[in-house]
Amino acid sequence: MYNCSMFKFLSINSNYGNLTPIEEVFDVPFDIKRIYYITNVPHGVSRGFHAHRRLHQVLICINGSVKIKLKNPKEESEVILNDSSDGLYIGPYVWREMYDFSEGAILLVLASDYYNENDYIRNIDFYMNEAATRY
Repeated sequence: MYNCSMFKFLSINSNYGNLTPIEEVFDVPFDIKRIYYITNVPHGVSRGFHAHRRLHQVLICINGSVKIKLKNPKEESEVILNDSSDGLYIGPYVWREMYDFSEGAILLVLASDYYNENDYIRNIDFYMNEAATRY
């Protein structure tokens, strides 16, 4: 899908457990300005329902699983994140919805900029109109 891709991070597995290092520039194609995580999502609750005008993100499900619906004016796809060494890159002007969080799921998000409400597009119809000029 345009402006989205999957990353596979190095996973070092040993008798001591698993370690997955992630470094900006080397593993993520942007400087990381903000990190947040989503936990304790009740069964049946969906999140997201927005796109960003400038923000780049990498989503990593570090525990459990979550489904991500991605959409733009020309295509739609679904990604299941269930491996803590997988990252989903989402660039600007991609609509996203996160749903079907498993019990205990932890979704980590690496973001290219600080929180800015003006960067969000929260209405799907408005998004489709604005994004249509970019695809």
